[in-house]
Formats: sequence, structure tokens, C-alpha cells
Amino acid sequence: MSSKNNLDLKPMDGRIFVIGREGHIYIDSRNASKLHAELRIIQGKIILRDLDSTNGTYLVRGNKLVSFKSGVVTLDQRVSIGGRTNTVQHLLETANTFVPKDDEKTEFDFDGLFSTEQKNSQNL
Repeated sequence: MSSKNNLDLKPMDGRIFVIGREGHIYIDSRNASKLHAELRIIQGKIILRDLDSTNGTYLVRGNKLVSFKSGVVTLDQRVSIGGRTNTVQHLLETANTFVPKDDEKTEFDFDGLFSTEQKNSQNL
């Protein structure tokens, strides 16, 4: 895990990264849902959202886990998903390393309502 908060979010702006056992950011835990949570980068802000996971998404505050549904987080925020704790920066570094920059499934419109994938399925 990197200790410096120097990740450049600009190249990730307008993207969604799914966290889970079958997400862009893989969590190796049976306690993580297949599609557990997502990170969205919107104009330099990082939005974390639980995707109605079975076991929940938690922020680590001192020695306590605080249930978390959706909101803005920082790079140094520690997050627990499926019993695995990572900083938001580490999760995004993983996505930045393994998800191709032109992966359309990670793009979304800035209206913030629908990802490209959701929008296309609604037009069927």
C-alpha cells in the first residue's frame, strides 16, 4: 500500500470502478459480494457507493467500523469491504494498473445518473 497521497485523479475523471469478487478491483473474500461497491471519480472528487452488498461497506474510523452507503471519500480513507481493509488510494491504484484507460464500461455521463452500460440497457 502506498503511503503518499499523490495519485493523479485527472486521468480517471468520469470513470466508475466496481469493487468486489467480480469487479474491476478484485476483493479476495467470500464476505465480499460479486459487485460490492463502486468508486466514481467526478471532477476530482471520489464517490464511494455500496451496491446493496450482503455484508455492507464500512469506513474505518480509529478502531471502529462505521457502516457507509454513499458519499465523498478521500484518498487516505480506509475502507473495509468483505473484511479486507484498504485505503481508497490503494483501490484506485489497483484500478489504474489493471483497467484499460479506454474501457467503456467504466465511463459515465456527467449527469451522474447512469453509467454507459446502464444507459444502453435502458434503450433496449
